[in-house]
Amino acid sequence: MTGRLPGVPPGRTGRLWLRRRLETAKRGSALLDRKLHILRNEQDRLRTQERRARQEWDARCAEAERWLLRAALLGGRRTITLAASREPAEVAVRYALAAGTRYPAEVTCAVPGPATFEGPALAAARTAAASAVAAAARYAAVTNAVLIIDAEVNATRYRLRAIEDRWIPRLEDTLAELELGLEEQEHADGVRLRQVFRQSGQR
Repeated sequence: MTGRLPGVPPGRTGRLWLRRRLETAKRGSALLDRKLHILRNEQDRLRTQERRARQEWDARCAEAERWLLRAALLGGRRTITLAASREPAEVAVRYALAAGTRYPAEVTCAVPGPATFEGPALAAARTAAASAVAAAARYAAVTNAVLIIDAEVNATRYRLRAIEDRWIPRLEDTLAELELGLEEQEHADGVRLRQVFRQSGQR
């Protein structure tokens, strides 16, 4: 919905006021459009990464399950429990910026060593499990990045639409109305001046 803006100064001051705000609004619209373009490119790239990370996680989980089953068949579940470390895995996340939006970009994962001696099957199971944990961390990070970029794309699109569909048209309508009023006022002033000159000439 468009209409005259309230609080606009009268006369030529109002025209200058409106022109400056219209110029600012158009500049803001161009910046938001550029930001949206950058974010959409990043959104496409991250969604591709997310699909690949999901596939990698599924594959690593399946491989870890196979090796854990072999280790359990060879040494029993008690051997796996005893070899498991009591220390948690450590995940470090590095963040990146895209058009001023911060999101997780890279993940490193450190898995603690075994608590006891482990045979070849258990060592392979540990390696496979560590790969699965690292893949899970990467998938979680890129999924979070997609959510953040999606939210920023939606917010930027909303702001751009508000400026282009509501704010700029209201400014333009108000400016056109004000300029029409100024033209009418200038025309009326001209008519009055001509009458004054005619009357003074007749005297």
